[in-house]
Amino acid sequence: MIKRWHLAAPATDGNNEMVTNDEGIVRFKHTIMEEVCRLAWNANLNEDTKAELVNKIIPGPKPLFRCCIYKEREIVRERIRLACGQDTSDNRGSDNIVQVIHAACDECPLSAYSVTDNCRFCPGKACLNSCKFGAISPGDVRMHIDPAKCKECGMCAKACPYGAIVHLVRPCKKACPVDAITYDEYGYCKIDEDKCIQCGHCIHKCPFAAIGSKTFLVDIIKEIKAGKEVIAMCAPATEGQFGEDITMASIREGLKKIGFADMIEVGLGGDMTAAYESEEWSEAFKEGRKMTTSCCPAFINMLKKHFPDQYKENMSTTVSPMCAVSRYLKTVRPGCITVFIGPCIAKKSEAQDKSVKDNADYVITYGELRALMRSKDVKFEPVSEDYQESSIWGKRFAGSGGVANAVIECMQERGEDTSGIKLLKAAGGSECKKALMLLKAGKLPEDFIEGMVCHGGCVGGPSRHKNISDINKPREALLAKADDRKVLENLKDYPMDKFSMHRDGH
Repeated sequence: MIKRWHLAAPATDGNNEMVTNDEGIVRFKHTIMEEVCRLAWNANLNEDTKAELVNKIIPGPKPLFRCCIYKEREIVRERIRLACGQDTSDNRGSDNIVQVIHAACDECPLSAYSVTDNCRFCPGKACLNSCKFGAISPGDVRMHIDPAKCKECGMCAKACPYGAIVHLVRPCKKACPVDAITYDEYGYCKIDEDKCIQCGHCIHKCPFAAIGSKTFLVDIIKEIKAGKEVIAMCAPATEGQFGEDITMASIREGLKKIGFADMIEVGLGGDMTAAYESEEWSEAFKEGRKMTTSCCPAFINMLKKHFPDQYKENMSTTVSPMCAVSRYLKTVRPGCITVFIGPCIAKKSEAQDKSVKDNADYVITYGELRALMRSKDVKFEPVSEDYQESSIWGKRFAGSGGVANAVIECMQERGEDTSGIKLLKAAGGSECKKALMLLKAGKLPEDFIEGMVCHGGCVGGPSRHKNISDINKPREALLAKADDRKVLENLKDYPMDKFSMHRDGH
């Protein structure tokens, strides 16, 4: 039976950033994904059953969270499209993973600047006199700002002696680190695909669930049902997401129960990336060249779209840990299908980049994984056996500073002196953007930039299972149980000479 829900109010996270206390939203989205997956497992996913699912989720006659059941049903229809890996109706033909559902995007204020009840309707009209665009005029009881004329310069807010004019920034726009979000004449959110780095921060900041990402659960189910060898690859951020009792071995066992042939931890890919990136760093340091890391796909998208020269000149050519493990698996198990599981939306865009050979075939988030598990009535459970594929350095790739620390560790394992190296660990979109602006201007004092668009690194990804504060304690407890193997020594057990660690595959 599908439960009813309500949409909850905004809250703040450990970084004092606004997040959506989105239990109701998450349940809403995940219920749709779960039901779509159940239909796919039963080979019963078609237009008729999709229509039945819409009415099942929104039975009526009273609306659950919008003005009417017709709008709610339209939102569910669009959510089903995303759950099936399709574009929303208003984004057909789009290459963007992140998409807007217009039917859900109509509750935010149109005006960026708004006059509040604090307006005293004073004779001086300082706000009116400050506006150069004729956007302000007297209303019945307070001043009025015409959103069609307002240029959002903010002069009226500065001029008001009572502070009665407020600046209202929509949560999605505020969350975007590259100013990719604007609005059309109807107030609908528009994502500029030439600017969007597909970080997904806007998705979980929207209190109306109006922004989502395409999922590939149906494709994965089809691959499993077709008898393909589908192998899961769990991100280093996974440990701690589901509590201290759920280890990587637990997750591996749970994934096998729903049809995956195997699971491998992508911390191993962290070891691989660190080893090869460290060689690039060593060469660059000797030549006096600045370099950036290559692991965070949102950071790479930021480089590509907003700092193209630095992308060509300064980015490491080593592939990400996800790609490294996928290439390894496709080498030793030809014909396998690789599925990355983690907290990252941007990884979906990385997997879709066909210029990078043998990368992950599909990417799903923890929320999507949970919906997939529930669709088969499977839960993660504690197990007695141990499983460790990577060094502790690879496991810590997910935290801010983890990549840089692993790279430095590899250099030290080769006997190199790293005492003179200066690192900039940029975590968060604004920090990454600032670092790249300094690099572009030739004013970056550090030698290397570790760029992670999410605060706290991948552990703080937009699709994490819990708040960072709730993840870190069990995560540290699990990492404390890892052995002390060295990175380069660990890689001797893998055929590193059989596949390329270079971005272009050579």
